Amino acid sequence: LILFAIVILSALLGVALSADKKKKYKTICEFYDFNENLILNIKYERKRFEEVAKGYESVKRALGGEEVLSGEQGEFIKKYLEGIGTTDALSQIGYLTEMKETLSKYRSESENNYKKYGSLYLKLCIACGILIAVLLA
Repeated sequence: LILFAIVILSALLGVALSADKKKKYKTICEFYDFNENLILNIKYERKRFEEVAKGYESVKRALGGEEVLSGEQGEFIKKYLEGIGTTDALSQIGYLTEMKETLSKYRSESENNYKKYGSLYLKLCIACGILIAVLLA
């Protein structure tokens, strides 16, 4: 029973480690989608900014001052949000289109990291749990 618990706990550790990668990927995807929606809104709809940001939890948290990502991506998000709404509509479309390229790059990187390392962490943790259980048996 204890050996089974060791394997389960190690699997849970793997799930927790891969969940962080998934969260980062989801956050970047949310910012990318928000950027796309914002470009379309400026071009065609002209809704209030709050309405555009309504469906994006990570964006709302970042606008509230919370750090949703760390490192280089976190700094980019801060800079990105500071530049929104500071110029006229035509310049803003240019700015958002430029930011779209960087968001696309970050989205691709985080997707690759999630696919590569998410399952790797889970498999390694389960394997370590099994190894510990076998050594203790």
